[in-house]
Amino acid sequence: MPNHQIDPNNWVKSYSDYLFNYTITRVNDRDIAQDLISETFLAGLKSMANFKGEASERTWLISILKRKIIDYYRKINSNKGKAEVRMGYINNEDAEGDWLEERVADPFDKTAEDTLENTELGDAIYDCIDKLPEKQADVFKMKTILGYDTETICNELEITASNLWVIIHRARTSLADCMEENWF
Repeated sequence: MPNHQIDPNNWVKSYSDYLFNYTITRVNDRDIAQDLISETFLAGLKSMANFKGEASERTWLISILKRKIIDYYRKINSNKGKAEVRMGYINNEDAEGDWLEERVADPFDKTAEDTLENTELGDAIYDCIDKLPEKQADVFKMKTILGYDTETICNELEITASNLWVIIHRARTSLADCMEENWF
C-alpha cells in the first residue's frame, strides 16, 4: 500500500468550508455550490486509488472541484453540451506555475475608491449616450446594454441589419470621442 494515504472521513470537517468559499465565488448560488462540493467528495471517493500523493489532499480535491465547475458551466451554457471552457496553465521560470483562472482579479475585492470610480464612469457613459441623436442612442442601448438581437432591433425600429450596424458604428465613434473629452 502506498504511503500517501488520504482520509475521506475528515474531508467534510477539514475542507468543506474552503471548497464552499472557492465554489460560491464561481457559481454564486448556495445550493449549486453545495451540490458541486458533494459531487467532488463523491468523485474523490471513487478515485481514491488514483491519488498519487504528488499534491496535498486539498489541492487534489480542488482539482476535482474545478472540473465539476467547468462541467456545470458546460451543461448550462449549451443545450448540447458543446460549450468550451478554457483554462490555461502558466508556467514561468520564477514560479512553480499556476492556472490562469487563479490569476484573475477577485471581482469581490473592490475598494470604496473602485466603486466610486465605476459609478463615475457609468455616469459619464450615460451622459455621453444622452448626447447622441435619439435613434443612435436607442439602437446603442438596445444592442449593447439591453443585449437585444439584431433581428429584434431591426423589427422594432423598422431598419435593415446593415443600417443597424452603420448606426452602431456611428454611436460607438461618437461615444468614444465624448468619453475622450469628458472622462480621460
